[in-house]
Formats: sequence, C-alpha cells, structure tokens
Amino acid sequence: MKAVVQRVKHTSLSVEGKLISEIPFGLTVFLGVKTGDTEKDGAYLAKKIAGLRIFEDENGKMNLSVKDVGGEVLLVSQFTLYGDASHGNRPSFTLAARPEIAEPLYEYTLKELCSYGITVKKGVFGADMQIEQRNDGPVTILLES
Repeated sequence: MKAVVQRVKHTSLSVEGKLISEIPFGLTVFLGVKTGDTEKDGAYLAKKIAGLRIFEDENGKMNLSVKDVGGEVLLVSQFTLYGDASHGNRPSFTLAARPEIAEPLYEYTLKELCSYGITVKKGVFGADMQIEQRNDGPVTILLES
C-alpha cells in the first residue's frame, strides 16, 4: 500500500456536484492498494498515519499528531498511485489491485484509523471525485507498507 499524506487547513470532496465529505483541518490521505497487499499493510499504514507527528507544537516544531491537535482525516482511494509511466507516457496500472480486492482493504484501513480515536471521513470508492483542499505548509509525506 502507498499513502500520500498532506497536512491541510480544509478539504472537501464532491461527486457529481454533491458534497460527500469535508474536514475543517487535519490530513488528506490518498491511499493506493497494490496487488498482493493485505490487512497487515492497512494496519501498518493506519498506525503510521495516526501517529505521524507533522503538526507544530507550542515551539513551532513538528511534534504533534492529527489526534493531538484534534484534526480529522479524509481518506481517499486512489489507484493511480500505482501508475507506472517508466515505459512511455501513458501510465500502466497493472500494479494496482483490482477493485474487488482494493475496496475491502481501503475500508479496513479506514476502520483501523478510526480505532485510534480519530474522526475519519471518506470518499466514494471508484467514483470520479472532485477534491478541493487548502494545503498547510505545504507538508506532504509519502508512506509505503
């Protein structure tokens, strides 16, 4: 699994012009599932995301987690994280897990994140989502299981 974690001031997610989810501040996490990933990968990334200390403390140091600051997480499925454009200009997505495998692992990762006492919102798996966000920093961290 691969996650792109972005610290945000605000994020909203819509499908077909209808607001589905939004968070006031916290983390937007784009999650890709590859062939061969298991619940172990989801549990690992959920723990890393929950404990990631990328919010500033009273001394201006990145030392606090999303839970510490009372932020929320918007978890967005994104198979394109496993796009391979190393041969030509059109990416191949053969590394990405099939939807029938990826969706349950996405849901499992979401459930694991919630188990850390964090409010987690989600997108619509497989939908054409429109995301508006105001990045904070910007701070972007790449995680992989």
